[in-house]
Amino acid sequence: MDYNSHTDGVVRAAVGLVNTLTPGERRGRPYTPPAGDLGGAATNGLRAVYPTHRAVVESEGAELAEVATRLRVVFAAIADGDIDAAAEQVNLLLEQTAARPMLERHDGEPWHLHFHGPGGTMAGDWAASCATGLAIVLGSEFHDRLGVCTAPHCDRVYVDVSRNGTRRFCGTACQNRVKTAAFRARSKTDQP
Repeated sequence: MDYNSHTDGVVRAAVGLVNTLTPGERRGRPYTPPAGDLGGAATNGLRAVYPTHRAVVESEGAELAEVATRLRVVFAAIADGDIDAAAEQVNLLLEQTAARPMLERHDGEPWHLHFHGPGGTMAGDWAASCATGLAIVLGSEFHDRLGVCTAPHCDRVYVDVSRNGTRRFCGTACQNRVKTAAFRARSKTDQP
């Protein structure tokens, strides 16, 4: 499931930012972004997709945490089956960031599409890019490829890039937790 390389990247970056910068639950345990190291958490979230991304400073990390909180609303709305609320949140982000497509060439790469203009803040540029990427997904037949992990005690988000579009978990750790719990439950009921 590929939209295009840049759209795929910014949607996966949105996932990385939401999962590293928003509190909730992860793999069966409470999750809180590291206090005093939002820059490091944001760096990890972005480098999961863009390995050479520069380190994010703490002030930028705090701004990106605010963006991630707003992006989480989109994933939660989709998980609740409320595509209208997801679209309204994305439209609000697009309007507030003045997102606009622009072809750019940098770092020895060929011309490619960016969704923000020059001179913005790092958080503002990522907000515009992530909102545009999510808008492309929401405006397609693949909006159900965005989701929130269905494992108990996990609310991390994901984008399903599998062929059959049946992903339900943020990762294999949660998938394995659920399968193990189901196996143990079956084993208990099978005992005399």
